[in-house]
Amino acid sequence: MSESIGVIVLAAGQGSRFRQVAGTDRDKLLADCTGRDGAERSVIEHTLVNLPAALDKRVLVTTPDRPRVVRMAQAYGCEIVLIESTGMGDSIAAGVAACKQLDGWLMVLGDMPFILPSSIEQVVAGIGNDMISVPVQGGEHGHPVGFGRDFAAGLMALSGDRGAKPLFAQGRVVEVTVDDPGVLWDVDVPEALTFRPT
Repeated sequence: MSESIGVIVLAAGQGSRFRQVAGTDRDKLLADCTGRDGAERSVIEHTLVNLPAALDKRVLVTTPDRPRVVRMAQAYGCEIVLIESTGMGDSIAAGVAACKQLDGWLMVLGDMPFILPSSIEQVVAGIGNDMISVPVQGGEHGHPVGFGRDFAAGLMALSGDRGAKPLFAQGRVVEVTVDDPGVLWDVDVPEALTFRPT
């Protein structure tokens, strides 16, 4: 079913914890980090590089004050959706609304640069109409999370800071076991720019 799965890259959050440590003018999405492939890129570019080529319907949701993030996303084939809110719920709703005709959506967090493409492919393979597909590493749910088309209305109804977790009770959750600490690793603080799996 992956031919009609869209990727929603959520990149509107302001990264306040990161800014508290690195400085208020530092955008964590643009911070340099060394990826698992050994290359140095910005956080958002690593996130985009890791998206499997087969997932060519891509939407990046961000705020208007991030022109460099927008240019980077466009270079990787993303349609851009600009919103004023930094809330996760608002971002998800706007991203799904931009491609609501699809059969499913994969929610990718812009600050998770260390996820293996193979893990993303496994999560996509678990998406079904009434299914939520989530990677599991060491017993913990991670990201990205995939939603089938039955969740369209619920996803577009989200708002504020509330993410999609409440929707887990409304469908079948497919837990995809992966061997990939990257599915749990987000860049909240500058120290997290260096990947050190436990």
